[in-house]
Amino acid sequence: MNKEKKENGVLSSQEIFSLINNNTIYSEQEIDKEIIQPASIDLRLGIKAWRVPASFLPGKGNKVSNRLKTLAMHEFSLMDGAVLECGCVYIVKLLEELSLPNDLSGIANPKSSTGRLDVFTRLIVDGAQEFEDVPSGYQGPLYAEISPRTFSVLVRTGSRLNQLRLRRGVSITSDKEMEILQEHVGLVRSQDDENLPDKIKNGVPLSVDLIGKNGLIGYKARKHSMLIDIDKPNFYKKELFWEKITTEDLISQSYSSKNDKNVGSLILSPDAFYILASKEYVSVPSNYAAEMRAYDTKVGEFRAHYAGFFDPGFGLNELGASETRAVLEVRSHDVPFLIEQDQTVCRLVYEPMASAPNHLYGEAGGNSNYQAQGLKLAKHFI
Repeated sequence: MNKEKKENGVLSSQEIFSLINNNTIYSEQEIDKEIIQPASIDLRLGIKAWRVPASFLPGKGNKVSNRLKTLAMHEFSLMDGAVLECGCVYIVKLLEELSLPNDLSGIANPKSSTGRLDVFTRLIVDGAQEFEDVPSGYQGPLYAEISPRTFSVLVRTGSRLNQLRLRRGVSITSDKEMEILQEHVGLVRSQDDENLPDKIKNGVPLSVDLIGKNGLIGYKARKHSMLIDIDKPNFYKKELFWEKITTEDLISQSYSSKNDKNVGSLILSPDAFYILASKEYVSVPSNYAAEMRAYDTKVGEFRAHYAGFFDPGFGLNELGASETRAVLEVRSHDVPFLIEQDQTVCRLVYEPMASAPNHLYGEAGGNSNYQAQGLKLAKHFI
């Protein structure tokens, strides 16, 4: 009797549970259901960490553990907690390990809260020639490279900084398919029903909002702030860590914008970190997952995001699409850079699910900190 053919696409929460049950995903510590998201699994920091002088990739045929024998400056335990200092690079072995079949591969991204804290983290596997990529059929451990950029952070064994999305086969949504989805579903909607700022090409475009609400358009991180415990949500007063950016901080335009509104422009200072919001509202249908990707640097030398995964159900409610924006984690490089209202800063790429998850992002009982969000800092701040 032939086995039922499994669909290609991003694996849902119920398929991830099955992989845990058959030890495709395994750990010496119990894997709690709390770390399973609708289309991904959170990865937990393990027991050992290493301070290294620089970021590195192990390269084809090389194990991360062997490279650490020559590169590591210091090894330490995370069992009782440890401080990862701003400006330093660390490697942490994760609790989860993989034994993937040949039809499964993976891609990782920082969790939303990690990106909003300006903690730069990337997944590394043995033999890796690219960050964040887990090749099909991979067997072995997982490691996280972590480099806090603005705030030093306190972490411990079990802390979750990044997440893994697993994919069966090759599943690509073409620009034409995204155009059809946009037309019939409204993946990305403008708040004032205007046309989107750019055509769909390598993803659905998102632009920056410099109008804001009640004059507030974003936040700029204060450097040399206090330590942040990564496992303490709703704990820190945001005023101690962030400066508000208001419309009064914009510079006036000497010409009319595309929509003839009197909106200024924002100058990004080199290597400062900003939290801004998209002008558009974003939604992800139940049978799709999305990933935010940085815009082409040829249009401006700035990084538009760290965290990239949007789960099925993001931006939806019982009535359909809700007023949920994408939060943009923005950093300019080398030179000051001026951004303007309606300027495309990143793109959303949609990918079909192998099956729709049993529970969508934002549903009652789920871990959905950013549903129906506007301009929102990481969950650590009050």
